[in-house]
Amino acid sequence: MPDRDTVPAVLGDLRAVDGALYAAVAATPTPALDRALRLLSRAADHSKISFGVAAGLALLPGRPRRAALAGVVSVTLASAAANLLGKRMVRRHRPDREQAQVAVARHVHMPESASFPSGHTASATAFATAVGVVLPPAAVPLGSLAVAVGYSRVHTGVHYPGDVAAGAVLGFAAAAVSLAVVRGVGCGSGCGAG
Repeated sequence: MPDRDTVPAVLGDLRAVDGALYAAVAATPTPALDRALRLLSRAADHSKISFGVAAGLALLPGRPRRAALAGVVSVTLASAAANLLGKRMVRRHRPDREQAQVAVARHVHMPESASFPSGHTASATAFATAVGVVLPPAAVPLGSLAVAVGYSRVHTGVHYPGDVAAGAVLGFAAAAVSLAVVRGVGCGSGCGAG
């Protein structure tokens, strides 16, 4: 059993590593990536990308429609867990991107909410995982997109890497719950055959 000083010391070390990773990303010049990652980060606001993909999948009967339903339920769960629970419980301050000298070309709007966990990452991971389980051909492209969304939040300076990692874990959990719910209630005749 660890003593009382071990847990705070380990948490302190993890925060130091998290800050160092954030600073390393900020200090690495990437002019060819800055605009694309800034645009991706903005496009992921309010899960616009996921909802757009879900709308397209919902037009097709069978597995694609079931995947869309599972994806939307997972985004809803992940977003609620990240924004209504996680951020209010942990209350971690956002990174100071001016102090870290994050290039202005990378900047997106700095949210006023707490930093931990990343809601963008939680939602993107939840969507990619749930849709990928129901519709396996979509797993790799959506999973890659979720990773890119998570990284974009660090690249633009609005999250620490630890926030993104926690968001991904939360997204996996939300997808698992979503898949159980969608299987439990069934999809009804609206999902089509297949």
